[in-house]
Amino acid sequence: MRFDVLTLFPEMYAPLKESIIKRAQENGKIEINIVNIRDFSKDKHQKVDDTPYGGGAGMVIRPDVVYDAYKSLKNDNSKVIFLSPQGKTLNQEKVIELSKEENLILLCGHYEGIDQRVLDEIVDEEISIGDYILTGGELPSMVLIDAISRNVEGVLNNESIEDESFNNNLLEYPQYTRPEIFLDKKVPEVLISGHHENIRKWREEKKIEITKKKRPDLLN
Repeated sequence: MRFDVLTLFPEMYAPLKESIIKRAQENGKIEINIVNIRDFSKDKHQKVDDTPYGGGAGMVIRPDVVYDAYKSLKNDNSKVIFLSPQGKTLNQEKVIELSKEENLILLCGHYEGIDQRVLDEIVDEEISIGDYILTGGELPSMVLIDAISRNVEGVLNNESIEDESFNNNLLEYPQYTRPEIFLDKKVPEVLISGHHENIRKWREEKKIEITKKKRPDLLN
């Protein structure tokens, strides 16, 4: 799977060169291409924004610069996502759906926003990562890349994905490791029993118990 990211701040994407996402790129499971929108400015100072028509605070990113950056990437298999607080809130169902795509172009706004005309022209879908405002779309785009990449075939083993929170609308069961006793608290006996069926049942029960306690809305 390929991610193309249109941003004014490519330096922010250093975290995508670490851990699981780094290995996924090295193994050819995903490809991440960061494109600097400023490279498509025709201004000698690489200016990409201007004052908003009608007045108001802040600056607006010009449509022509964004469109030229988009045109350098667009192909028949690409889907354009604009990271925006006005978009549909991201959830695991959407993450899994997007993990089946071949190419996602992620458009990151900044400042006061992007000229609406180019958004109307190129954007297929708007996605929000929550009901709050950030300084730009860079952090949301990294969240999206991370969440989607984990569900791309071959990035993680199937068992890791199947037991995660939100699968079947349940949260994940609690995890334990050595030492067997920590601060006078012992690992649940069933987990050291070696009885695989009892362990499976215990984990299923814990999923329901934890979901009822922490996120009962998922059970409705």
